[in-house]
Amino acid sequence: MKKLSGSFRYTQWDPWLIISQIVSVQCIMYVSLGLILALLGTLVGDTRSLDHIFEYHEIQVRDFGGRMVITAFVINALVGSITLWYIVERTKQCMDFSCTWHFIHLIICWGYNGSFPTTFSWWALNVACATLMCVCAEFLCLRTELKAIPLSLGPKTDL
Repeated sequence: MKKLSGSFRYTQWDPWLIISQIVSVQCIMYVSLGLILALLGTLVGDTRSLDHIFEYHEIQVRDFGGRMVITAFVINALVGSITLWYIVERTKQCMDFSCTWHFIHLIICWGYNGSFPTTFSWWALNVACATLMCVCAEFLCLRTELKAIPLSLGPKTDL
């Protein structure tokens, strides 16, 4: 029951596709964040733990460790935009998936800490990263969607 909606793609409500995309994006984002934190921690000789991902008190600009966590989140937002470009492939859905990842991250942080995140730095970082992830992913997807569609697969001939 697919219908043509005036664009070059068929549209259909497919909850299994959406759920699998959400799970894929979540897994890739957390793996990449963990790897980025491990790499940065190795470079400066610091140990990393799950607290650096989920503990909202770790996000601060007062010390080097906090700034390193902030850097990892910003780099991960750029990785997230590439992830959305490959998995979601739709400009219209980039904001939805970016906000979904950060909302699920909020719920996980809330459960991990046992209290709702209240620090300004946590909220500022997550809003900035969600915005960065969304805008960069939209840019990448838009470039792909606006590529010229070849009309002929054969060699060109001058007539």
